[in-house]
Amino acid sequence: MELGMIGLGRMGGNMAQRLLRGGHRVVVWDPRREAVQDLVRLGAVSSASAADLTAQLAPPRAVWVMVPAGEPTESTIATVAAGLRPGDAIIDGGNSFYKDSVRRAAALKEGGLFFLDAGTSGGIWGLQEGYSLMVGGEEDAFRRLEPLFQTLAPGPDRGYGRVGPAGSGHFVKMIHNGIEYGMMQAFAEGFELMQAKAAFGVDLAQVAAIWRHGSVVRSWLLDLAEAALRDDPGLERLQAYVDDSGEGRWTAQEAIELAVPAPVITLSLQARFRSRQEQPFGGRLLAAMRQQFGGHPVRRAE
Repeated sequence: MELGMIGLGRMGGNMAQRLLRGGHRVVVWDPRREAVQDLVRLGAVSSASAADLTAQLAPPRAVWVMVPAGEPTESTIATVAAGLRPGDAIIDGGNSFYKDSVRRAAALKEGGLFFLDAGTSGGIWGLQEGYSLMVGGEEDAFRRLEPLFQTLAPGPDRGYGRVGPAGSGHFVKMIHNGIEYGMMQAFAEGFELMQAKAAFGVDLAQVAAIWRHGSVVRSWLLDLAEAALRDDPGLERLQAYVDDSGEGRWTAQEAIELAVPAPVITLSLQARFRSRQEQPFGGRLLAAMRQQFGGHPVRRAE
């Protein structure tokens, strides 16, 4: 089976490699020519532009877009769609907001094009381990392209599936990432508690290794935590600055819209915001109020 792949960042490039290993013909394009050439050396077919990419595919065509959410995805899909014909399909494997995916699917359908939103999880390990794929879109298009999803997934019978109509793939991936925020925050808080109990001198990497086998909290995140703690037991090479890529915010906003309580996910997002503030104003105001009503001592800024 053949596929066009646009966007050869680390994940997109790794996905193209996995497809090539699975015997698929992959036509690739990226503004960075070195990224294209790296994959050409592995067997991919080069293209000079998005239009050239679609011209090298036999109908019914399928083009996988793997670029940042927002305007980059919007403009790329518009460019690709201009070179496609009825019956062709576009797959968005990035972290787009699901409401944008619903809108894009409706607009492309007017031109006879199929749109699949493929929420993709696996990070930098997906090349070896396979990707978890949550796909939204029409059943017929999904079944036609299923061999591609089977190759990218951890196995042909697991780790992927059509979860509903257009937009549902990115919706499920959004919730997936919100859950991920909460799980990461819980591990961070628990390990900080153990680290603070200096009298016990707990070896955190050892605890992570113990929990990885048989424990009810065993997970891939725990595997990664152990690896990080083995490499740098005190995590002294890192700053306590945690970014967010948007999905946690969207999940919290969705919880408000649906009136569904999601305190753990919401608080884990807030904890990330706090991690980026060296001297948060709210904390200083708390100190000021305690001093005002009780004469409590404060620490003065230098």
